[in-house]
Amino acid sequence: MIEEGSKRGKAMVEKRQLFMEMRAQNFDVIRLSTYRTACKLRFVQKRCNLHLVDVWNMIEAFRDSGLNTLDHNAEINVSRLETILSSIYYQLNKRLPTTHQINVEQSIGLLLNFMVATYDSEGHGKLTVFSMKSMLATMCGGKIVDKLRYIFSQISDSNGVMAFAKFDQFLREVLKLPTAVFEGPSFGYTEHSVRTCFPQQKILLNTFLDILMADPPPQCLVWLPLMHRLANVENVFHPVECSYCRSESMMGFRYRCQQCHGYQLCQSCFWRGHANGPHSNQHQMKEHSSWKSPAKKLSHAISKSLGCVPIGEPPHPMFPEQSEKPQDTMAHTVQPKPVANNMNNTMLMSSGAPTPTKSVLESPSRLDEEHRLIARYAARLAAEAGNSTVSSSTVSSSTQCPPTDLSFNFDANKQQRQLIAELENKNRSLREILQEIQRLRLEHEQASQPTPEKAQQNPTLLAELRLLRHRKDELERRMSALQESRRELMVQLEGLMRLLKDEEQKQAAQTGGSPHSSPSHGAGCSMPMPIRSTSAGSTPTHTPQDCLAGVGGDVLEAFAHGVPRNLRNDLLVAADSITNTMSSLVKELHSVDDAAEEEDNNMRNGGLRDRAEAE
Repeated sequence: MIEEGSKRGKAMVEKRQLFMEMRAQNFDVIRLSTYRTACKLRFVQKRCNLHLVDVWNMIEAFRDSGLNTLDHNAEINVSRLETILSSIYYQLNKRLPTTHQINVEQSIGLLLNFMVATYDSEGHGKLTVFSMKSMLATMCGGKIVDKLRYIFSQISDSNGVMAFAKFDQFLREVLKLPTAVFEGPSFGYTEHSVRTCFPQQKILLNTFLDILMADPPPQCLVWLPLMHRLANVENVFHPVECSYCRSESMMGFRYRCQQCHGYQLCQSCFWRGHANGPHSNQHQMKEHSSWKSPAKKLSHAISKSLGCVPIGEPPHPMFPEQSEKPQDTMAHTVQPKPVANNMNNTMLMSSGAPTPTKSVLESPSRLDEEHRLIARYAARLAAEAGNSTVSSSTVSSSTQCPPTDLSFNFDANKQQRQLIAELENKNRSLREILQEIQRLRLEHEQASQPTPEKAQQNPTLLAELRLLRHRKDELERRMSALQESRRELMVQLEGLMRLLKDEEQKQAAQTGGSPHSSPSHGAGCSMPMPIRSTSAGSTPTHTPQDCLAGVGGDVLEAFAHGVPRNLRNDLLVAADSITNTMSSLVKELHSVDDAAEEEDNNMRNGGLRDRAEAE
């Protein structure tokens, strides 16, 4: 009794541990119940390591445990459930590398207590087979289409039609998962849930998949595809800045406002209802699960416009509308990709009797031989399609293919040939378009380059061009000469400035005054010149009148009288005059360049017009 009480206490601690860890994640701050429920169930899935168990491995575990032979309403006790979970996790550790092994005992304890709390709230110590299958098939890893196919095989009759009573039972069991994570008010079971999902009377497999994988899915199961999308975007990186938290990158989902231009939110800000600026939580947001660069978007748009990619891809492959037996074996762990509207009946058979598929798996050499024979026969049928019907004696007995399989292979081969022909036509059209673009680019480059032949066709334009170029060279030489003259003039101005200082000092000495008392000796004489000459041997040693030989304008006027004027103003006027002269020369030179360029353009345009007229 003491030992049993200790086990029960340990189970209660482990049960509380999972929910305490979930509450520590603070999922309740998420504003939308759909995201809140999906995040909580994703946390339980990862914490119990169910995301590492594929749905096909789960089906194999059901077969090995003998659950496929039991009725859905049969009950199993907790000890047998623990044995089944132990088998699942120990098989998982065998598949995982040694560096990624999981803690089996801890995973078994967490999952067992979660399942008991979810499906045995009254404490009977028993669960139904259908409850366990529904829960594990929903919460394990794998593709959602494979899970839904397995679920449909459990709730359909012998004619491949869904039984509404069984689907109602499935909804009762699967909607206990949101209730277990405290989201029952949003996604609890109601009596009208079945009719809100399927208003039709006859539901086949493809209809079942279309409705449950639609966008949006039925309201009561809207969290199920979102949980799978969460698993797919956990490591997706978006190099975009969040408009609210200003994070320079995003991980997971990205949300773009459909009304505010360029307004994007990371999943954390969107889930918590953050908004700023003109954006409001009432605006419609679009969810993005991947990042496409502008170049990739452009190439995808071009490919779509050329018909290289389908505009709307179906949410799931199309499966044959015929009855499928319950998928309770692992004969096809790796599912082949089905051809649209055609697929072999590869749904897994019950393990009550051995299946041909399993015997084929046991002899891979025989499987390869049969595949080669089937491919050879399909090729022969394709070659003789236009002739009379092939006699049945041409078929080798070793193929062991019934006529229905041969007709299916022929139809599939014909569809593949048609698809290949369409792709080749689109590829040929695309190559022609690219060649035309390359040809037009080369013609444009050739037309933009002037040639001697074009110049010979326009001798007048060629003569004017030569004249403008000669004028340009002449102005450049003149500008160089003026620059040299300006340099020499500045040197002479400095010499005149020094001579003026010497003359003022002499006059002050003769009159007995101070050299600092001269009105013309002020801040203007001590101000540095904008351009200083570095040439040596150019300082004059004679009188100012001799230095003024050849200098005219304001400089001559400044020193021609007996009493000099304000030296600073006179020098600034002379410098402004030189600067204006240089600016006028530069403008004239630029105008000549523009005229020459215009003549070049006219010559090229004239050559193009002549060529167009000639063509």
